[in-house]
Amino acid sequence: MFQTLKAQAPDKILSLMQAYKADDRDTKIDLGVGVYKDASGNTPVMRAVKEAERRLVAEQTTKAYTGLAGDPAFADAMIDLLLADTVKRDRIAAIATPGGTGAIRQALEMVKLAAPGATIWISNPSWPNHASIIKFLGLPLREYRYFDEATRGVDFDGMIADLSTVAEGDVVLLHGCCHNPTGANPTLDQWDQIIATLQNVQAVPFVDVAYQGFGDGLDQDAQATRKIAAAFPNVMIAASCSKNFGIYRERTGILMGIARNADEAKLTQANLNFLNRQNYSFPPDHGARVVTTILTDPALRADWEAELEETRNGMLGLRKQLADELRQRANDDRFDFIADHRGMFSRLGTTEAKVEILRADHGIYMVSDSRMNIAGLNAETVPILAQAIVDAGI
Repeated sequence: MFQTLKAQAPDKILSLMQAYKADDRDTKIDLGVGVYKDASGNTPVMRAVKEAERRLVAEQTTKAYTGLAGDPAFADAMIDLLLADTVKRDRIAAIATPGGTGAIRQALEMVKLAAPGATIWISNPSWPNHASIIKFLGLPLREYRYFDEATRGVDFDGMIADLSTVAEGDVVLLHGCCHNPTGANPTLDQWDQIIATLQNVQAVPFVDVAYQGFGDGLDQDAQATRKIAAAFPNVMIAASCSKNFGIYRERTGILMGIARNADEAKLTQANLNFLNRQNYSFPPDHGARVVTTILTDPALRADWEAELEETRNGMLGLRKQLADELRQRANDDRFDFIADHRGMFSRLGTTEAKVEILRADHGIYMVSDSRMNIAGLNAETVPILAQAIVDAGI
């Protein structure tokens, strides 16, 4: 059977990881992998996570399955974190998933189940796995303009023009905050125009929220998603706990489906449960239980929010330092966009050839489309990167 298989294209980021590990230069810098790192290059376990896990080890009395949708307390805690009181709880169906990727996969499975003829629209560019999963499931795919290579900001006019052509019932995938891979985000006023455009064409929004708390703050990063949730009868939201709780390997995510009313939500919930059963039966619980413990304990939540703020402010500091270094070394303000971007990533907007120069001549590893992970830097490596960017003629 296996002799009929075809070779798959290697994952660019995983290939980049391997190349970085094989590089024996002491000065090499890894800006490719989308994982948060502190100033020492470690991905730490957050204090609140450590304490929540300690409590679970001491107090948990069973490892029995929870339910097809996962622990209801996890869904309640995450809905409160992301949506607050924007939508009545009885309109929301939710399932725990293996990470944010699992939530995206289940959302797309839901589209295939409920509206197999719908086209999925994604930003150009977007996280590569979006298109990969859509294509694998055989769903129609189109792109809308998003990034302006000249300004390194949002191509808002192009975005609105393309979204105006979306057909009724099509699904539009939006990044709720901290756009990956560009770091460029619409303003709240622009979000209002995006919402009005999608309402006009009667599209179904699908929001991917992977970095809540990494941009402008927990509530601020949820504002666009809350606006969308309040504006449409049906919305899908995929959220990840990997970054803001630092529990990457625990694969903790959630998919929310907002329905028109309580009866439709019950039907939606039953179908989401069915999809979980088909794909992996019961979702993993440990990470979800950790998150629930933190979000429902006032002291743990306060400590988690404080550490998350430290992380966010650290990345903002690195952004400003890099923009300042580049302004000084290039004697130009063309890199000021780096300080304006939010989240872990920024896209330099340069060519693949110049990205290769950065790797070959300076040991700086970033994705070929020039997406760089700001969290891969520290105060000592920022000047090195800035000089390499100038030397490479970017």
